[in-house]
Amino acid sequence: MRVGRFELSGRAFLAPMAGVTDASMRGVALRFGATAVVGEMVAAAGLARGDRETRTRLARSRSEGGPDIVQIAACDPEGAARAAGGAVEAGAEWIDLNMGCPCKRVTGGLAGAALMRDLDLARRIVAAAVEAARVPVSVKMRLGWDEASRNAPALARAAQEEGAALVTIHGRTRRQLYQGRADWAAIAAVKAAVQIPVIANGDCDSPQAAKDMLRLSRADAVMIGRAALGRPWLVGDVASYLDTGRLRPEPSLAERLEIALEHLTALGRAMGPLAGLRHARKHLAAYVDCAGLGDRDPARRRALLVETDPDEARRLLAGIFSAPSLEAAA
Repeated sequence: MRVGRFELSGRAFLAPMAGVTDASMRGVALRFGATAVVGEMVAAAGLARGDRETRTRLARSRSEGGPDIVQIAACDPEGAARAAGGAVEAGAEWIDLNMGCPCKRVTGGLAGAALMRDLDLARRIVAAAVEAARVPVSVKMRLGWDEASRNAPALARAAQEEGAALVTIHGRTRRQLYQGRADWAAIAAVKAAVQIPVIANGDCDSPQAAKDMLRLSRADAVMIGRAALGRPWLVGDVASYLDTGRLRPEPSLAERLEIALEHLTALGRAMGPLAGLRHARKHLAAYVDCAGLGDRDPARRRALLVETDPDEARRLLAGIFSAPSLEAAA
């Protein structure tokens, strides 16, 4: 799969998730074989201001492999152009335009999935970003705003005509939010409408699911979001399975602990010890729960989620993954 100057050999991407896919998580995913990872969504206005949160989200993963992709939410062509140009100046090698975020905070500002209600504006935003960025520009969208307006094929065609190099389709409408199941088969209409690569997104939680997703959507690759929380290696597992047809072994509990501690350390280094620990809490809980240890040591898990000392958090985490827990899980 070729996207601009990038030749991508795999077929599994890590999705952008605001407040979740930090640089450390992206680095782990890349190390385990993810085809590419997309940084957290940043608002065009925040990029223009250069605020601290935006700078943090722009921090690159230091792991090798895959282009540096920055996702932007913009509500007008001028803002999209400024944001895309600024992100490229900061080191971005690929710009992804968010036209699928369903949250009210984003759609209320006429960005994200709200753009699926104004395809002319969406088209102009794509054109402005392509002109300003001079690097590959992709567009992430949903099937439509609601069941009565499933217009993803039309938006994908418009994006292609304005120079977009790839589109990603989440298999739900905005009105569905994250309810029900993603409609993978509906993505096939988008694939039939364009010549650029199409990525299918929504409810892909295993290598086997990824295979079914590609069969039904006819997409070129899959994008994995919420299922990778606490399992950032899952994206690489999917890429490997789609390439070889063989399942890789799950990381051992000792390996999971090592990854969780690495993640916590990296966040502390990037954000400061206390802010990094607070940001890490959702990740640490997910590492514990995905290992099947949350119910086995609930007191330590609760303590972990309110701890303010990073060293004590490391001790609590190690205790949860300790030998007694290993024996209980065996």
